[in-house]
Amino acid sequence: MSATILCIASYEKGAAFLEECRRLDCPVILVTVEKLRDAGWPRAAIDELHWLADFEDRQRVIHGVSWLARTRDIARIVALDEFDLELAASLREHLRLAGMGETAVRFVRDKLAMRARAASAGISVPRFTGVFNDAAVAFFTGRVPPPWLLKPRTEAASIGIRRIEGPARLAAALEELGDRRSHFLVEAYVKGPVFHVDSVVAGGEVRFAAASRYATPPLDVVHAGGLFCSCIVARGSADERALLEANAAVAAALGIERGALHTEFIRAEADGSFMFLETAARVGGANIVEMVEAATGVNLWREWARVEVADLRNEAYEAPAPRQDYAGILISLSRQEWPDTSAYDDPEVVWRLGRRHHAGLIVASPDYARVAVLLESYMERFRDEFLATLPPPDKPTA
Repeated sequence: MSATILCIASYEKGAAFLEECRRLDCPVILVTVEKLRDAGWPRAAIDELHWLADFEDRQRVIHGVSWLARTRDIARIVALDEFDLELAASLREHLRLAGMGETAVRFVRDKLAMRARAASAGISVPRFTGVFNDAAVAFFTGRVPPPWLLKPRTEAASIGIRRIEGPARLAAALEELGDRRSHFLVEAYVKGPVFHVDSVVAGGEVRFAAASRYATPPLDVVHAGGLFCSCIVARGSADERALLEANAAVAAALGIERGALHTEFIRAEADGSFMFLETAARVGGANIVEMVEAATGVNLWREWARVEVADLRNEAYEAPAPRQDYAGILISLSRQEWPDTSAYDDPEVVWRLGRRHHAGLIVASPDYARVAVLLESYMERFRDEFLATLPPPDKPTA
């Protein structure tokens, strides 16, 4: 039997990962949910496709994968989506496979765990507290002025985050949460631009990383609406140096051995220092992977697959030599069902989003200033031509 990678996915993503495994002659089994069994998976790259009604019953998934393991040499398990990381960890624990177990996964899924570990390693983070104990919450609010952010510990990106303006509002919000309260944390609201570093880790070391800046913090986009925009930061700049150094420190502090990471930092407006916000053991969403590839030639999904296969075969992973170009991405909810972006015809436009009720594109150039000018111009045009103030009623799930 050939050593096989089993991938689990409750969302349709990771086609390039699966295709790279096929290119490397590594057998792949994909386990997904029933609603995605007929999705656009790259079938030629998948040796076996299995599905369950859902992944809610973890024991049922464990039993199903264990049944597959009777006659397949499953050597690695990879979660293609962030929400499947805990399930993948449980499967590894059960089958005694290499990779992140349930405790290790806490540091890339649980915002409270990752903050505490990062802070203990001397990495700057916003002031925070768990909300298990009333006295601890009162101690925090008595020393950290509002506003605060009430955050779910295990949601992705900015999902479920609430801005809280004072003690009475916080008390009401915690009361409203009831038994779910312990699954949240409170932290200081830090004003400033938000950055992200998308990287590949192998052998416990960051082997590739690209630093970018959001035009508007994702939290503001989620709560106030608007455009999603990000751009590779200037090469060799103080921001890039600080971000790459901080990203390596976070990966080391959290014990990341291999895989893809999407890590966010904020540059505090008050003093200009960078603070760690959160990380995820996945490829960044919102088509960031296409933006990074447009600037560097490196596809994060494919490199992640190369890392996994090299580890599986006990081979050395050779990191790619990236280009040093620039790229930026712009995405908006659209008033039109199928918006037409053909009028955006500058030669730097290298990718367009084909998604219902969304307009989006990527620009790329060796010239940082050219990318910045195009993004600024395009953002104004997108606001006039496409931007929807509210999602359409039948907006598809991301």
